[in-house]
Amino acid sequence: MKLAIFGGTFDPIHEAHLAIARTAADRFHLDRVLFVPAAHPPHKHGVTHAPYEDRVRMAELACAADARFEVSRLEEGTARSYSIDTIEKVRARLAPGDELFFLIGADAFSEIRTWHRWPEVARGVRFLVVSRPGHPYEVPAEVACERIDQLAMPVSSSQIRRELAEGRRPDGIPEAVLQYALDGGLYSAHTRT
Repeated sequence: MKLAIFGGTFDPIHEAHLAIARTAADRFHLDRVLFVPAAHPPHKHGVTHAPYEDRVRMAELACAADARFEVSRLEEGTARSYSIDTIEKVRARLAPGDELFFLIGADAFSEIRTWHRWPEVARGVRFLVVSRPGHPYEVPAEVACERIDQLAMPVSSSQIRRELAEGRRPDGIPEAVLQYALDGGLYSAHTRT
């Protein structure tokens, strides 16, 4: 089995996340892409806009269209969502010959040396790094890495949140996710912090 962990806040999940996962699954012949919503992301100071349960549900709605995609609650209830803990939990469920990948954007990958127990993270997975304009990165010698280039994805979660707060219907978000966010008033102006 070839499995990739795709962690993030997914606040909310959008079409670029899905396109990245599809591209990685196709290019590297992945059997499964495991979307892991972060309960408390350390590099974002634990700040999320929608509650964990809602972010998981939106990810489930978005991932329903591709049988290779699965949403995991591995980080539910954790005080901090460290990648090494998630990797160790996933690795414990795999057979000895299975391959484990870690799908990540260049912006987050560029900070890898600041991650909790980063050398162990580097030994535990092969990174699939998605290039992002304006986010150059270097690959430490300890890291096994494949690059995913030519994915121009102008959509961002922050832009979607902003448009929803302004009462607009943003592009770049699956319809089921958009409807869920609207029905729950997740990013409306009166719920912003």
